[in-house]
Amino acid sequence: METPLPEPIRNRVDESGIIALDLDALMPKSKVRGLDLSTYLEQGLILREKPFRAAMAELSAADWNGSTVALHCASDAILPDWAWMLATSKLTALGARVSIGDENRTRERLLLDAIDSLDLEPYRDGRLVIKGCAQGTTAESLARIIERLQPVALSIFYGEPCSSVPVYKRPKNSK
Repeated sequence: METPLPEPIRNRVDESGIIALDLDALMPKSKVRGLDLSTYLEQGLILREKPFRAAMAELSAADWNGSTVALHCASDAILPDWAWMLATSKLTALGARVSIGDENRTRERLLLDAIDSLDLEPYRDGRLVIKGCAQGTTAESLARIIERLQPVALSIFYGEPCSSVPVYKRPKNSK
């Protein structure tokens, strides 16, 4: 008597039609570099225009071109508005994109921008899982993705396709 062949292994997650969305995959690939303006303060308190201009003139395109710069001041010193403008002017001339805030806040802004520009059509009437354990997500980015996807999705879960928490289900009488 012949032994029956075992049934092929089925991937029920793939068969379910669930669309997994990994927010980390939305992050732009540009390098985020910080520039702390407190390093240019005299005695940790005062920013002098002439030395600051000289320091900005020494910045090199090789170091900043193609980067997103998290321009911030780690000290409690109050900087004049022109300092932010001057640093931004120099960095953008070197091919950088500037975001005011520390590196974590800058990464969050980049993710929020990516979410805001996300094409929603691939998710229309879909059953979506926002993947858990993404490294760059914050409460704000998770709230933003729900705001964007909820009007088009059939249902939204959080976690992994094999183990997720229901977040939203479109009411039966709406479309």
